[in-house]
Parts: sequence; C-alpha cells; structure tokens
Amino acid sequence: MSSSWNSVGLEVLYQVLGWVAFFAWSFSFYPQVLLNYRRKSVVGLNFDFLVLNLTKHSSYLIYNASLFFSPFIQRQYHDKYGDKEMIPVAANDVAFSLHAVALTAFTVFQVFIYERGMQKVSKVCISITAIVWTAAIVCLIIAWPKSDWLWLIDVFNSIQVGMTAIKYIPQAIMNFRRKSTIGWSIGNILLDLTGGVLNFGQMGVQSIDQHTLVNFYGNIGKTLLSLETVFFDVLFIIQHYVLYPVKKDEYDDFPVLPIEVKHVAAQ
Repeated sequence: MSSSWNSVGLEVLYQVLGWVAFFAWSFSFYPQVLLNYRRKSVVGLNFDFLVLNLTKHSSYLIYNASLFFSPFIQRQYHDKYGDKEMIPVAANDVAFSLHAVALTAFTVFQVFIYERGMQKVSKVCISITAIVWTAAIVCLIIAWPKSDWLWLIDVFNSIQVGMTAIKYIPQAIMNFRRKSTIGWSIGNILLDLTGGVLNFGQMGVQSIDQHTLVNFYGNIGKTLLSLETVFFDVLFIIQHYVLYPVKKDEYDDFPVLPIEVKHVAAQ
C-alpha cells in the first residue's frame, strides 16, 4: 500500500509550490524567445547551450512521464524503496518537461530563421550529444530483455543531471569572452532561479510530511537539478549585474540597435 499525505496543509503547500515552480520555469523560456524575435537575431545566445538543453529536457521528460504514468515502473519503484514511499514525480514535473522540450525546440527553430552571425554548434557539443544518445540506446537494449525500466529511466534521469551540469558552461564562457551578456536574457535566469528554489522547497515539504529523505535520493535527478540550477543562475546574475553590466538603453529584454548587433557579432 503506497503512502498518503499525513497533513492536508502540507499537501496543499506541496501542490502550490510545485505549480508556482512550473509557471516560473515555464515562463523562463519566453524572455529569450521574445528577445530573439524582437532583435531578429540570436547573436549572443550560445548554440551549444541549446543543443545540450534539448537533450537534457528530452531525457527529463522520458523520466518524469514514465514514472508518473506507468503503474509497472511505479511498482518497481516501490519494490526498490518500499511500498510506503510516495512516487517522487508530480503532475507539474511532467507538465514542465513537456513544455520545456517544446519551447527549447522552438528556440532552436529561431536559430535557423534569424541572424546568427558566425556562431555555430561546436564539435565538442556534437560529440557529447552523439555519445549520450548512443549510450541511451545501448541502455535500452540492455534493459529490454528483463523489463528493467526503472533502471532505464534512472539512466535518463542521470543524463539530465549531467546535461544540466554542463549545458550552462558554454554560455558562461561565451559571456566571459565577450565581456557582455547582451543577447542572453536575464529574465530567463531570474525565473529559472525562482523555479529551482521552489522546486527544492516542494521536495522539502514532502520530506517533512513523510518524515523521510527518500524522496531526495529516490529522485536524485530532481534534487541535483534544483541545486545545479541555483548555482549557475547565481553565476549568470553576477555576470549580468556585477561583472558585465549593460547600460539602460542596451538592456537585454529590449531590442538592440543594428550597430550593437554588428558589434556583438564582431567580438
């Protein structure tokens, strides 16, 4: 018999934190999309970040949707962690992952239709992506005969953790080399940070109610996702507001002048 909530108040708080995190994380994609549209340019947005991000969110969608919708995988989870443990994936996790894949794919589409200067996806990024998906296919072949689907989706969860850890690095390095964050929306980062903090808080509420930390290591991907998000978002905030502040008339969330686009492309 699976566990249920001990406190109605904590259950309501859990749902509120989860859905607020969903909206914060979901809305975090739109400032970049709108910035690209207004500028008719993706100069300043790192393409490696986009490719790695698409792999990350696709992997996370596979994990969340599988564990949330599949009774068979849920039984495997309870066999591993105990019948009294709650499934550590909520409806908002699935909704976020689905939305994230769609918006990231749309941002990739913008790369093909807007000015992109001399920017391109690096060979390192292409290699990493190819290796990750090849490994995922190999793991699928291994898991298939024994129906070890919990292990397989844990692999995808590990992939999203790894992609989260490295996807921000190309953009951080690009900002450092350009000594500028123009073209990289700070609105994205502020909302992303909000979602990361609330997501971690949601897990904390469940842990308090159940008097256990199983949900933290039972879904280690969600735990590390929140921590990694907070770390890199703070780094980007420091870059934007402290290290490479922009003038008011150059603020990222508004269109930049053509001369500014040419200047960025030349850097």
